[in-house]
Amino acid sequence: MPVVLVLTGCIAAPGPEPTLASPTIGAESSLPPGAPSTSAPLETTQSSSKAPVYWIGRSNNNVFLYREFRDVPEQENPVTRALRSMMSDKPLDPDFFTPWQNPKKLATSISGKNVITVDVSEDAFNSNLDADMAARAIQQLVYTATAAGASSGLIDSGQQIQVMVLVDGHTDYLAFNHIKLGTLMSRTAGMVAPVWIIDPQEGVDVPDGSVKITGRSTAPGGKLRWQILEVQDNGDMTPFLTGETTAAAEPGQSGVFTLALTLTPGNYELRVSQLDTVGNRQDLNVDTRGFSVR
Repeated sequence: MPVVLVLTGCIAAPGPEPTLASPTIGAESSLPPGAPSTSAPLETTQSSSKAPVYWIGRSNNNVFLYREFRDVPEQENPVTRALRSMMSDKPLDPDFFTPWQNPKKLATSISGKNVITVDVSEDAFNSNLDADMAARAIQQLVYTATAAGASSGLIDSGQQIQVMVLVDGHTDYLAFNHIKLGTLMSRTAGMVAPVWIIDPQEGVDVPDGSVKITGRSTAPGGKLRWQILEVQDNGDMTPFLTGETTAAAEPGQSGVFTLALTLTPGNYELRVSQLDTVGNRQDLNVDTRGFSVR
């Protein structure tokens, strides 16, 4: 039988929440009903060369931002590499997507005042979006740029970080025909997914059956339900393991959850959701992740 350990251990402590300026893109009105009022903690410096990239994904009837760490070429600076991946690569997780197009020109710079300037060509915006999705796409860029700058150590994650977007060197561009650019932007609260599996990433092979699961919930101290489904050769999924855990409420670990499982070789899908403790105890804001044990 598989051995299941539910741990309350730490993952890398997230950095402090950035101070958010008043949204300059009108995104508050586009937040989904019941969306959390917080943003994701700013990424901390890491030794990995992987780039943090945010994607857009659906959860129930809402749309949120999710992050993956991607292998990227090292010819450009970390912020440019992450944004280029966001605009030209496909997410690992098939539940995610990006409305950005691969641009002919993309450059970034960082000022001493923790301002990231992104200069991108107009062809990056060649997607037909409504106003709400356009707001999320711009925040996808802001989250990715600030994550790359902070995780690479190029900017001080202890201070507010803002992003200026230029299009072909000019301000006042109407992005996706909805969002006027040219002013400093910060991470808008409520855009990140309420439940977010950090590891394992989609499609990875886990050796020796020792699976460490980490993630974050926007409800610190809240109950979470997790489930492991075994994927059969024909694609059918059968329940394998299930349980509940609690997201951390301590400062510095707010919302973090960690599990350690020992699984036999096979293909699996992990599902984690916030648990509605009122009424029928339904699963809310489900995030899923497929992986294999070899």
